[in-house]
Amino acid sequence: MKFDGIIFDLDGVLCRTDRYHLAAWSELASELGLKLPPDIAERTRGIGRMESLELVLGPLAARLTPDEKERLGEKKNRMYIEQLKHLSPEDIEPGAVEALTALHERGAKLAVASSSRNAPLITERLGFNELLDAAVDGSMISRSKPDPEVFLKAAELLGCEPARCAVVEDAQSGIDAARSGGFFSVAYTCPPRLLEGCDARIQNLAELLPLL
Repeated sequence: MKFDGIIFDLDGVLCRTDRYHLAAWSELASELGLKLPPDIAERTRGIGRMESLELVLGPLAARLTPDEKERLGEKKNRMYIEQLKHLSPEDIEPGAVEALTALHERGAKLAVASSSRNAPLITERLGFNELLDAAVDGSMISRSKPDPEVFLKAAELLGCEPARCAVVEDAQSGIDAARSGGFFSVAYTCPPRLLEGCDARIQNLAELLPLL
């Protein structure tokens, strides 16, 4: 192995929860009489809930107090958790279990690093926990990507230096975070899209095995 630790983003890399997030944001926007921007799924990829809320609210955000925004963020999260009741193995990214299993068998230390506070619920329901050595979620960090805190925390839990870890990400904010933290960054782009500044690109998780 070229790296001691492999750190995975969760949503969009190991599983697909985009449709559940979008359903929850759509429900909240409808209650507020707002129309979601057509590119909201891409614009909220890899960033935290409150940053996403600002994008969803648009001009309305300037007229709300921090407490009002916090309540809306919590309301969206309750809607999202309700949507996650539909989470199933069909939401696992193709090749994810196979890649995790193969890397685990090679002796690599594996972690999930996600800005989502719901990451533990998702990894448990999808059966990832037995393959992971560590997991970091939004409740364990104070700064969202592109700050590297989430990846640095994961490396710390794995007992690995950032330079000896690869980060697999599907969002530009995640690639930027990995670079600023001193990690080897792997852009997972399925479906294909441009992520700048990465050290390697893959479109299939099976491509990780010869790369790492």
